[in-house]
Amino acid sequence: MPRKKRGRKMLVPPVIKGMSVFGVRGRRAQEVYLLFEEYETIRLLDYRGMTQEEAAVHMEVSRPTLTRIYEDARRKVAKSFVEGRDILIRGGDFFFDENWYKCNSCNASYSNYEKQDVATCPVCNSENVLSLNKHYKVTF
Repeated sequence: MPRKKRGRKMLVPPVIKGMSVFGVRGRRAQEVYLLFEEYETIRLLDYRGMTQEEAAVHMEVSRPTLTRIYEDARRKVAKSFVEGRDILIRGGDFFFDENWYKCNSCNASYSNYEKQDVATCPVCNSENVLSLNKHYKVTF
């Protein structure tokens, strides 16, 4: 019996929810879903230039696990580019190390280092704030 899958640690939530293809119409039914942990591996390895060992430590996974996640992410991004599909970032098995919040009014993401709930958004003072702190496990 395989052991239980551990959640992957994310440092910050994505700035965007996805990317749309320019010049192709009617492809909404064929979107590519990039999991949050796949997004995080691309961010750490390609954007921040970390080695796989460093990124694995940040995400609290083994290096072979990180490699598998990264290969899946690259395959999905390549499929999106070649076939002209939109990329949506959602789902996965992950958690945040700090208290992160997202304002539903102005879409601002921010963290609270005091480890307490925040009732209002610091950008627009809205009370329509969603906590991103719980452990997420979303599948399709």
